[in-house]
Amino acid sequence: MRHASLLYTLAAVLLLPNTAFAAAGHSHGGEAAADACTGPETVASLNCALAPTGAFDEQGRLWLAWAFGGHVYVHRSDDRGETFTPPVPVNRIPERVAADGENRPKIAVGPEGTVYVSWVKRLAKPYTGDVRFARSTNGGRTFSEPLTVNDHRDMTSHRFESFAVNKRGEIFIAWLDKRDLVAAERDGEQYNGAALYYAVSRDGGESFGANRKIADHTCECCRTAMALDGDGLPVVVWRHIYGANIRDHGLVRFEDSKTPAEPVRLSHDQWQIDACPHHGPDISIDAGVWHTVWFNNAPQRHGLFYARSTDRGERFSTPLPVGNYEAAASHPAVLGIGERVWLAWKEFDGERTQLLVQRSYDGGANWSEPDVLATTAGRSDHPQLLGHQDEAFVSWQTAWEGFHLLPVGAPK
Repeated sequence: MRHASLLYTLAAVLLLPNTAFAAAGHSHGGEAAADACTGPETVASLNCALAPTGAFDEQGRLWLAWAFGGHVYVHRSDDRGETFTPPVPVNRIPERVAADGENRPKIAVGPEGTVYVSWVKRLAKPYTGDVRFARSTNGGRTFSEPLTVNDHRDMTSHRFESFAVNKRGEIFIAWLDKRDLVAAERDGEQYNGAALYYAVSRDGGESFGANRKIADHTCECCRTAMALDGDGLPVVVWRHIYGANIRDHGLVRFEDSKTPAEPVRLSHDQWQIDACPHHGPDISIDAGVWHTVWFNNAPQRHGLFYARSTDRGERFSTPLPVGNYEAAASHPAVLGIGERVWLAWKEFDGERTQLLVQRSYDGGANWSEPDVLATTAGRSDHPQLLGHQDEAFVSWQTAWEGFHLLPVGAPK
């Protein structure tokens, strides 16, 4: 297996000379940030953050988790990104934290205000890691000692986790795991890809139950994504290996908090490739509609696609092409709030990366024309869509301009 990103994917994040950033929103950073974050005396700050990931709490406060210098840091903004509290280290002892677009720290705030954080601790061998988890029960002032969620401790890949917390306080976490590949190799057998595993915490993140397998033969290095359905149960999407290295996408819902249903195939683009694209899907669920978005690069069907389901994943709509394939449309995100849905992604024209947004006001049945929300000529992170009540935002980190929280829509 070649652990290499496709040239198409890399084109969207090339480091190029800086130009002005044009956007309606808040930013933290500057042209000097990229150079100022590499010295031995550099202090952890959002300007130097790696892979910041956000979530709103029930009070509408923005929480960010990001990596720097062997630590995951968390801090909060009470004014929609204008200012932030001082960052607090989550892990007391430094470790090698995975922090890139596909494999990054995650954060969520539970119904009682508990702050939950997950990340991957990179191990000594390439492409290996453990899934880590910690929580704060005092408003983000301090965090518990991190625990390792995967109960298989061989030095192999337990990575690309996603998690969600429901209103009952149950925490579901899923990740890509190569323990079955390790076992197959010991027995002299073939095993393609990785597997999708999950674990559940029913004590607020103090501990997790036994690891359970959902599916064999997943793609190894694409992010997973998780959303909760109307019953507070997880729905997980990931890139799967079908047949002889067809890298389409799978989906699984849970019948109850202990029982995943049989996985189903989400995309049918027939992209056959013996490599991992580093380009995972996204999902959002609201008002009984499941919204999904993904990237594939098959000869006949390629680019970004959106599809929705109104019957709990039994059937999905005909995939809708999104963005401009010739401009390397990549790394899509989706968010649904009631009847309003947003898509966000990046495009690259050889000089600039553009952040684009497309809107639907009827649950994803019809869509507006795309709008360019922001541009940069430097490296940039993948966009993330965040929602609170009836408002939606894109969070975006760029190498030159720093972090931005950009409003993309209130009620029509």
